[in-house]
Amino acid sequence: MITKLNLATKPFRNRRTPYILAALVAFLSVISLLLLYSQFRENENRREIAERQIEEMKAEIAEQQAKGQAVQQQLSPMQRDLLVASHKLVANKTFGWSRLFYDLERLIPGSVSASRIAVENVYRDRDRIRAELEVTVISRDYQAVMAMIAAMNESGVFRSELRSQNLQAGQRSTFSEYTMAVTYLPPIAFSTPADVAQNEGGAE
Repeated sequence: MITKLNLATKPFRNRRTPYILAALVAFLSVISLLLLYSQFRENENRREIAERQIEEMKAEIAEQQAKGQAVQQQLSPMQRDLLVASHKLVANKTFGWSRLFYDLERLIPGSVSASRIAVENVYRDRDRIRAELEVTVISRDYQAVMAMIAAMNESGVFRSELRSQNLQAGQRSTFSEYTMAVTYLPPIAFSTPADVAQNEGGAE
């Protein structure tokens, strides 16, 4: 009985288990390496794609800047100043074209028509915005144009000065084109015609 309990007389016969475990560990290691390599290649591909996109965007930006500089060189100094002023006007959210047109429409007589409005400069005067404009109108009535300029100067919103008067001959009539230097100071409080009509309706 004692000899049967002596384990040394019966050596361990399951010799496959260590090899199986070693093979399993090696297999898992290979799979892990393959996954890591695949992830590494994917990251490299993404990095290369991102770098190509960045280079393409840089090239496109450089091309657009070159085109912009070419256009700037073709402009006269007056046109460049006008372009800068126009950009300022568009970027300034406190200035509204609808407000300008509304204020002009209230002062332009029926015999006078506005043909062109050009922005020369936009700047802030204390807490308000001022815009320097060049306004061109056409009319056959000189006195109506002079009365309009006087009304603009009395409005507190415009300061207008006549720059030039050119006679224009059309197929059916003869009229004059008047160019004015106008300084526009948008009013702080502004009501549209719809607001005015609504207020009048509520007051009845």
